[in-house]
Amino acid sequence: MPDLSSIPPEQLEQHSLDARQFLDFRESFLPNGMRIVEAYNGSGLTFTLLPDRGLDIWSAHYKGIPLTWLSVGSPHPPDFGTTWKRQFNGGLLVTCGLTHVGPPETDAETGEQRDLHGLYSRLRASDISISRDGVSAVHLSGVVREAELFGEQLELVRWYTLNLGEPTIHLTDVITNVGDQPAPLMVLYHFNVGYPLVREGAVLVAPDAAVYPRDAAAAAGIDRWAEYDAASPGYAEQVFYHHVHADADGMSEVALLHDDFGLSVRWHAAALPYLTQWKNTRQGFYVSGIEPGNCVPEGRNAARASGRLYMLQPGESQTFHCRLTVLEGAAAVEQARERIAALAANGTPVSGCQLDDYATPNTR
Repeated sequence: MPDLSSIPPEQLEQHSLDARQFLDFRESFLPNGMRIVEAYNGSGLTFTLLPDRGLDIWSAHYKGIPLTWLSVGSPHPPDFGTTWKRQFNGGLLVTCGLTHVGPPETDAETGEQRDLHGLYSRLRASDISISRDGVSAVHLSGVVREAELFGEQLELVRWYTLNLGEPTIHLTDVITNVGDQPAPLMVLYHFNVGYPLVREGAVLVAPDAAVYPRDAAAAAGIDRWAEYDAASPGYAEQVFYHHVHADADGMSEVALLHDDFGLSVRWHAAALPYLTQWKNTRQGFYVSGIEPGNCVPEGRNAARASGRLYMLQPGESQTFHCRLTVLEGAAAVEQARERIAALAANGTPVSGCQLDDYATPNTR
């Protein structure tokens, strides 16, 4: 099978003047009226974006193998009249935030009611734009706004980039406070992996300085946080918070691995210093999250009380980078293991990760 990434661009252009033959973001509509964007780049990686759900990633496959879990009936059109759980699409990325990440709560200061994980995943993207670097790369951008009269005025500009023949999704978000008052900023990238990428025998490899259980259920499984078991009825989810090492550029990486297949998540940990691991090996709902964030999913009240709540000042912007790469073959898996081991040995615990108020950590 030809490797398109190794073919000179001029050779490809000799055979087709339309780069969409090789890679593209292709826009269309579902029967329920939702906009979708299908992505492909000749690597075997394909996925679907949902502009009406925050420009997040819904279904994703590699050479026909599903990478994520999908909820029944998804993708659901955005509906603020129902709960976040009923609107949860599953999918490879569900962005949580932008001003609240965590359980439903009533604001301790204002009385505001907040649903699970905030408003973002029900907001619609505008200004969708697609551009190309010849046949070498394709880019898609869009704008999502979370705003309220006399309240927060946050603008997120999102970019996706696909390089020809590379099984990698490059994601960059720039979030700006365009209002005239400070606004809370809680952002968590809820990357959801599903069967058979995650299954019995899978292992999460991370360059940890420490791992903290969220609660008693997680504390019971702290010694096996990295290992995934068979699907079981009634499994109670376990959530772990990781304090990871980063390199000199502030980058970190974790990978969910089998012997010859896996997924790497690399991100700018200097801006997203927290990593949440969601283990949910419940029968029928077998899905687990790898979730970099500038917060943990504790809610705005708890983040404010603990000093973890970040306030974005008027005119201030924050930039977040994430990169997902499919690992095919034993060599690619071993290279990921070696990179993460080197990061654990030579990196520095990322600054800004404050989790001392959680249970006694599992340190290495």
